[in-house]
Amino acid sequence: MSQMLTAVTVKSPADTGEAIASLLASNGLITDKQLLHARRVRSKLAQPKTLLNTMLDLEFFTTSQLNEVLKKGKLSVRLGDLLVELGDITAQELEQTIRIQREPQNAHKKLGEIMVEHRIIREQRLIDVLSNHLGFMNIEPDFAAIDKNLLERLSVNQCEQLGFIPVKRTDRCVIVACLDPNNRDIRMHAQNLLNSPVELAICSHYGLKAALHKFRNNGPLKSNRAVPNDDSVAMRMVAETLQAAVGMKASDIHFEPYSKSMRIRFRTDSMLWEFKEIPSELAVSVISRLKILSKANIAERRRHQDGKIEYTDPSSGQIIDVRCSFYVCVHGEKACLRLLSRRTELLNIEQIGMSPAVLERFKYEALEVPSGVVMITGPTGSGKTTTLYSCVDFLNNEDTSIITAEEPVEYVIEGVTQCSLNPKIDMTFAETLRHMVRQDPDVIVLGEIRDQESAEAAIQSALTGHKVLTTFHTEDTIGGLLRLMNMNIETFLISSTVVSVLAQRLLKRVCPHCSKPYRPTPLDMQRSGLRSEDLRIAGFMQGAGCEACKFTGYGGRVSVFELLVLDERVKEAILNRKASYDIRRISIECSGLVTLLEDGLEKASRGMTTVAEVLRMLPRNEKPRPLAEIRRLSRSTDV
Repeated sequence: MSQMLTAVTVKSPADTGEAIASLLASNGLITDKQLLHARRVRSKLAQPKTLLNTMLDLEFFTTSQLNEVLKKGKLSVRLGDLLVELGDITAQELEQTIRIQREPQNAHKKLGEIMVEHRIIREQRLIDVLSNHLGFMNIEPDFAAIDKNLLERLSVNQCEQLGFIPVKRTDRCVIVACLDPNNRDIRMHAQNLLNSPVELAICSHYGLKAALHKFRNNGPLKSNRAVPNDDSVAMRMVAETLQAAVGMKASDIHFEPYSKSMRIRFRTDSMLWEFKEIPSELAVSVISRLKILSKANIAERRRHQDGKIEYTDPSSGQIIDVRCSFYVCVHGEKACLRLLSRRTELLNIEQIGMSPAVLERFKYEALEVPSGVVMITGPTGSGKTTTLYSCVDFLNNEDTSIITAEEPVEYVIEGVTQCSLNPKIDMTFAETLRHMVRQDPDVIVLGEIRDQESAEAAIQSALTGHKVLTTFHTEDTIGGLLRLMNMNIETFLISSTVVSVLAQRLLKRVCPHCSKPYRPTPLDMQRSGLRSEDLRIAGFMQGAGCEACKFTGYGGRVSVFELLVLDERVKEAILNRKASYDIRRISIECSGLVTLLEDGLEKASRGMTTVAEVLRMLPRNEKPRPLAEIRRLSRSTDV
């Protein structure tokens, strides 16, 4: 965004909440007794909350009543203080935004613009707050409803440069939609160009952009420049998006169509964030361009499709395999692109982030067992494939024959026979498996168990004396066993062939450049199961936000694991079809299972991630054991 609103720069009251409370009292919405009660309630809350939100929770007044009072009262508070008091951002996020604004390259940016850029607040919510606080109209420009006589005096270039478009004429003025109604230059230029008094209204960035796009293609132009068509704009936009995603090391790109716009989002470090928003008129052209590049059927818009792009980054020459999925939805087609770099470094099994005791047990009680199934489970984007290939690399030597069936091959490993499945030419999973066992393999790697057929193939391969490595989409280790049962795999086959199940997740790592000690809130401790005695041996850290981590407080990712090695007690529980709770309790008590939550809390206690990230990402099936006990189970005796 080139511009963004901010409140009038005036000195803030010492306490914004008290100032708003006084305004509410003067308008008869609260009494002195209610205000006193709200202060008392607020002081006793385990989780800090603003005075304004406390009063809203107590239902002393409604949000609409609050907005009406703020709009009438013209309260002189700064934008950041108001957003904190309304509960839209935290005090820490405001502090972070101010630090970003102090950077030399951001000195010209408004506070609201920085918040939107860094995904601290959504643009529409910011506009709503500013509209209610400053009293400006909130109008989304609709090009079809704009008086075309107003556009006769303007050029698209002028409107784009200043960031405005006229909407309608009233008896006393022209209503002009823009991004920053406080901008005196916009007001002055609009009045001169339209030869009329103007009233500025707030609009969103994508709403203005959509109107200007239609103005350029359909409206009167005073520029002699050729008008670019949608196809050329889409080609440039797709190229720019792919290059930006590679530069930001994104793993996925989402092109999401909505009624008035298409949102483009990137997934980096397991988190989705908005890259840009484009007018809905370009959505079809952008999807068509992606279909052409991925060799999908451009004429088919009623069915889901898949495709693949081999993209070469122009800045680095890096070759990226891009898997494309097109999904038909109510507003058109959504495209999801998975980026797979051919230069991705293969991690040694020592480097994937397992705690010493878990790693030792995984190597000697799972990978080095001559036969049986080793399953690696977790949701999409949890690092399963990276772990799978590190296991293959560990087993790869001159004495071992390893063969794979993958869709597609993501890492090429010297010394391993790898096959990329292709259903279009009948190279299916079932067909490939029949030929794999004739190749005299010691280790069979199945890229993923997707259905009953692939699950049965993994079990049957293990029954014939092969070691089988595969991945599975389940929440945790016990979930992997239960899903096999739900696929109608006999329990005696599961107990006799499955050697181990390894569940994993990827959490955001605390930025090493701006990390500082912190103490988890009472609510976080209650939700995570931490005890007061755990704090004595823990060193919790969180990132304050700096240039290195783009002021997010996080940089990179850390893996957490849950390893279940099936012993006799666990096998017996499976044979008897025990409930998941019973299998989990037996695994913890008899098999030395350290749960995902426990491993996450142990790594948070060493400053690698935060308790908030652990709570956001990990299942909480069991109350964790004391931190000292988790550390004893996670570390080897010689560590």
